[in-house]
Amino acid sequence: MQETMRIEPRSLSVAHYLRPDLIPRTLWRYRGLIRQLTIRQVQARYRGAALGLLWSFLLPLIMLAVYTFVFGVVLGSRWPNAVSQSTAGFALTLYAGLIVYGLFSETLGLAPNLIAGNVSYVKRVVFPLEVLAVCALGAALVQALIGVAVLLLGSLIFTYTVSPTLVWFPLVLLPLLPLTLGLAWWLASLGVYLRDTGQVIGVVLQVLMFLSPIFYSIEDKPFAFQVAMRANPLTVIVVNARNTLLWGQRPEWSWLAAVTVISLIVLQLGYAWFMKTKRGFADVL
Repeated sequence: MQETMRIEPRSLSVAHYLRPDLIPRTLWRYRGLIRQLTIRQVQARYRGAALGLLWSFLLPLIMLAVYTFVFGVVLGSRWPNAVSQSTAGFALTLYAGLIVYGLFSETLGLAPNLIAGNVSYVKRVVFPLEVLAVCALGAALVQALIGVAVLLLGSLIFTYTVSPTLVWFPLVLLPLLPLTLGLAWWLASLGVYLRDTGQVIGVVLQVLMFLSPIFYSIEDKPFAFQVAMRANPLTVIVVNARNTLLWGQRPEWSWLAAVTVISLIVLQLGYAWFMKTKRGFADVL
């Protein structure tokens, strides 16, 4: 692949990698490679399985059934803003949050092993290692889009309608992508130097799942509690995903704007960190 044969000067500074034009240029330059590796990663996930890609639909539905039984039936949890207060309505609302969290957690769960698990790319060829995190995010995004399709189908079956505000959902999801990618670059680099990173991030992701309003509502909580919860960017995206996909409400533009700014800062810092530390990968591995 001729597009991978590029060596950057060793004298580049941190300030150089903080230039906002570098990331779009990198993504465009290696777009063909990113597409190939993303497709390969999606295909490899279920390769050899009897049901193949059908598992991408079945696994989320199985977990959704378990969560719905525990939280919707046993604990009787409900969302005050939900269009339907039935168990099916609860399941759809829960699933919308799981789609957002799944995209985030799947990418970051893989990130610490992206470099350590691809030593041949580090030592044997000149390869743009930064695209590995992009491909991991791309594969998770494919899974998330499948989840959205399942959600809309479920909405048609159980509520006989689809929210007209779902056209805003791409803008709701958009801030999550740079946030996840920036953190993935940081964790991918950290995973080379600190091998415990994978175990630590696994625990952190579990904690974040319960600190985000996936299984419960914050709309009926005191205002101060809601503001504190929204300090977690995932909260803003989960709440607005439900608003647009299911509840027919417009996005909270001010909160999304704040999350977008934070996400772009995380993206830029994560990229700069990865690019400055990647020259030591071969020595460590």
